[in-house]
Amino acid sequence: MSNIGNVGGAYGAGKAGAPFDPIAFIKKPQVILRLCSMVFSIIVFGCIASGGWHRQGEESHCIMNDDANACGYGTGIGVIAFLACIIFLVLDAMFDNLSSVQHRKYVVIADIVFSGFWAFLWFVGFCYLCDAWRRTPEGHRLPWQYPTDRGKNDVQAAIAFSFFSIFTWAAQAALAVRKYRLGAQDAFTTGYDTDPNAASSPYSSFPGSETGEPYQQPPFATQKEAPDFSQPTY
Repeated sequence: MSNIGNVGGAYGAGKAGAPFDPIAFIKKPQVILRLCSMVFSIIVFGCIASGGWHRQGEESHCIMNDDANACGYGTGIGVIAFLACIIFLVLDAMFDNLSSVQHRKYVVIADIVFSGFWAFLWFVGFCYLCDAWRRTPEGHRLPWQYPTDRGKNDVQAAIAFSFFSIFTWAAQAALAVRKYRLGAQDAFTTGYDTDPNAASSPYSSFPGSETGEPYQQPPFATQKEAPDFSQPTY
């Protein structure tokens, strides 16, 4: 029963063993969302790494209200999101060749859980970065010079693409939920459909039963009986 996926397209995938089509793969909505999420994550942790820190002597300070946790949080979820996108892209490419329905189910469930959880973390990160940047004082009231225009642009870009990442990861979770529902239906229907051309009775009736007669005489009943034997006279 674990290989029902060989017969049909369980969990939105085709039959196992089909050749890989890179063009059709790239056009899939889930793959497009993963690529967008990957680019957004690169922008977030790249901008924070390049312009979110100010070095003063031997120490580095986060320009967002001197909150190292804000810079660290944005960098951390961005790097993990980038690595997760690569892993899920590889799984998406291998998904059609997974012959076991259970393996496909595990991949889809992992996609639902991780994508939904990371959409929530991006929402928290967006709120956190916005609040830290809002509380950053103007002028020279910090222990270092107020960040340059490049630092401002980097932080604002990181905040903006943190906001965009909420929707891309939430959309991935929604598509995974849809795939799970379709797969659950296929798992219970594939291989159990009755043949519409099959007769309702396991035994075939005698010819002529469609006339309404429940039974018909056996084929040898119509033969003529042998005449009675008469004793010869002498």
